[in-house]
Amino acid sequence: MVSDFEKHKFTNSKVSIIGSGFVGATIAYALTIRNLSREIVLIDEQNEKAAGEAMDIQHGIPYIGVSNIHEGGWSDCGHSGLIIICAGRGRRPGESRRDLAGENIQILRNIVECIGPYYNGCPVMMVSNPNDILTFEADRLLGTDNGVVFGTGCILDSSRLVSLVAGRLGIDTDAVRGFVAGEHGDAQFPIWSRLSVAGVPLAEYCRNVGISWSDADSAQVAEQVLGMGADIIKKKGRTHYGIATCVCFLADIIINKRQNIASVSSPFQGEYGIKGVSLSVPSIIGANGVERRLEETLSNNELMKLKQSAALL
Repeated sequence: MVSDFEKHKFTNSKVSIIGSGFVGATIAYALTIRNLSREIVLIDEQNEKAAGEAMDIQHGIPYIGVSNIHEGGWSDCGHSGLIIICAGRGRRPGESRRDLAGENIQILRNIVECIGPYYNGCPVMMVSNPNDILTFEADRLLGTDNGVVFGTGCILDSSRLVSLVAGRLGIDTDAVRGFVAGEHGDAQFPIWSRLSVAGVPLAEYCRNVGISWSDADSAQVAEQVLGMGADIIKKKGRTHYGIATCVCFLADIIINKRQNIASVSSPFQGEYGIKGVSLSVPSIIGANGVERRLEETLSNNELMKLKQSAALL
C-alpha cells in the first residue's frame, strides 16, 4: 500500500498512454498541443503503429509545444505521473458499451499483468469501455488506494448535457453547471435537481427570464445526451475528439496538482448505500485521482436511478 506522502512523489508530468488507436493517439495529440506533459509514452502491442503516431505528433512540436513523445514498452509505466488506458475494441454501430465487456476485460487483465512489475501507485485513468466495469476491475486487480484508479465515466455525457441545455436557453455553456451520473451507458441520467444556470436552479432561472421548460423538455434532452455517442459512431464510425478533450481536462488537474469537480467513475465505498460497483457521480478530482465522491441530496427519482445503475452493473 502506498502512503499519501509517497503518492505525491509520483505526480510528475510523464504520461503513459496504453493503446494507440484513434482515442489514444488523439489524447496524445491533445496533451501535446496543451503542453501538459514533459514526456508522453505510447504503448501498444502494435509497436510500429505507436511509433508512427508518436512520430507524426512529434514533427509538429517545435511550433506548438515541448513534449517528448515516443513509443515505449511496459517498463515505461514505472516512472509515470499518470497512466491512461485506452486499449480495447470500440463500439460498432448498434452496439451498447456493455457489449464490449467480454473482450475488453480480457485485454485489461493482460495489461494489468504487464504493468504490474513496474506500477508505482500513480493515478490510472480508464478510458476504454464499458468504462464502469473496466474501472472496477482495474481497481481490483491493481489493489490501489480508494480513488487512485478512476474512469472518465460520465464526464463527456455531462459536457454534452451542458452544451444542449445552454443551446436551448440561448446562453454560453460556462453559465450552466450540470452533471450526468450513474452508468456510462444506457442507465445514465442527468441530475436535474442540481443543475443550475449562473448559480440559479434551472426551473427558477427559466421562470425569471420567461422561458418555458417542462419535464418533457428534460426527458428530450436526456434522450439526446444518451444517444449522442451512438449517433456519432453511426455517422463517422468512432468517437475520439470529445473524450480526448475531457481526458486533457482531467490530466491537467492531476499533473498540475489542481482540484476540480467532474462526474467520473470510481468504485463506491458505501456512498448512497452502494458498494461493490463503479459508477459516476460528481467527484472531487485532485493530484491522486478521485479524492471524494460527493454525496449530494438527490431527488427520490434520481436516487432510484443511481441504485438501478448499480444493480445493472
